[in-house]
Amino acid sequence: MGSIGIGLIGTGFMGKAHALAFGAVRAVMGDVPDIRLEILCDTPTDKASDMASQFGFARATDDWKTLISDPKVDIVSITTPNMLHFDMALAAIAAGKHVYCEKPLSLTLDQAHKMRDAARKAGVKTMVGYNYIKNPAFTHACKLICDGAIGDIVHFRGWVDEDYQANPELPWTWRSTIADAGLGALGDLGCHLVSMAYGLVGPIDSLIADMQTIHDTRPLADGSGRAKVENEDTATALVRFANGVQGSLSTSRSAWGRKNRLAWEVHGTKGMLCFDQERLNELQLYRNDGPTGKQGFTTILTGPEHPPYGNFCPAPGHQLGFNDLKVIEAAAFLRAIRDNHAAYPSFDDAFEFEKVIHAIAISAREERRVRVGEL
Repeated sequence: MGSIGIGLIGTGFMGKAHALAFGAVRAVMGDVPDIRLEILCDTPTDKASDMASQFGFARATDDWKTLISDPKVDIVSITTPNMLHFDMALAAIAAGKHVYCEKPLSLTLDQAHKMRDAARKAGVKTMVGYNYIKNPAFTHACKLICDGAIGDIVHFRGWVDEDYQANPELPWTWRSTIADAGLGALGDLGCHLVSMAYGLVGPIDSLIADMQTIHDTRPLADGSGRAKVENEDTATALVRFANGVQGSLSTSRSAWGRKNRLAWEVHGTKGMLCFDQERLNELQLYRNDGPTGKQGFTTILTGPEHPPYGNFCPAPGHQLGFNDLKVIEAAAFLRAIRDNHAAYPSFDDAFEFEKVIHAIAISAREERRVRVGEL
């Protein structure tokens, strides 16, 4: 096939991650289609031009509609704040573009449903930025479970904590509003944990949950007063998976000292697996084999035997990083387009993940058990 043109909307944390991924993907992976970094969008125009030069894009614009309508753009990467995903994604799909959108899909489940259905109808490829499930350590954990390394799964525990909202005097931002951000810790962090739980154990059938806002107000940046925080700082759920396994999910954006503790334990009849994203190149495996006095956890360091680690580095234990996971994600999307198969996670998959976080919010508000499949 011919080369694929990339249009990138946004130049913040995730915008740069997408730019780095597309810039490196062919050099790292080799077996992906050739790409062109066609056009970058941000505001104001001067910033867009500067960032296009820095990221290696041929052109710049301050109008996302211009980017989407550009005939040289085949993939639209959306890395903007959450409230913009819906309109941008629908416009890109209507223009026949493939869409690579950061999570969550949108502010509400209704909007996410419309995005999923529009992509299905148009037949375009979609990818959602749940890049932690592209980690070779995670995919190896899934393989170990499928191979029966820890027996039958009996319980799952997961938590994802950061401290970026722990300080009550941090200024109020759009992330504190339902209209602009949607859910709080659940939409920003908890959905990543759900994506991992799905891969390790399977779909979640029902749950009962609670959530809280720790800091009810935050100071306005201009010093004129304080504004209300509308969404949750923490949330916790007891879950029942479709296969009968029980578990728990917990998330906080106000956990002092935690920078990206996306961690989980999977307990089985023959052992357990443990993982912590702050040590993303390590997997802990316990198996109840042999004399009890000699049993203990084995630390598995990722290396070339855990694909696609070897594409980045031939030496085990030298470690991958966050942006390397985005390269793996971008490669998967490009191959899906080339080979005409569904990417993972697509809008369909992300919709299933995000039904869970909305079920948690509903359960907490209405103080009842929620069946995820009914949403």
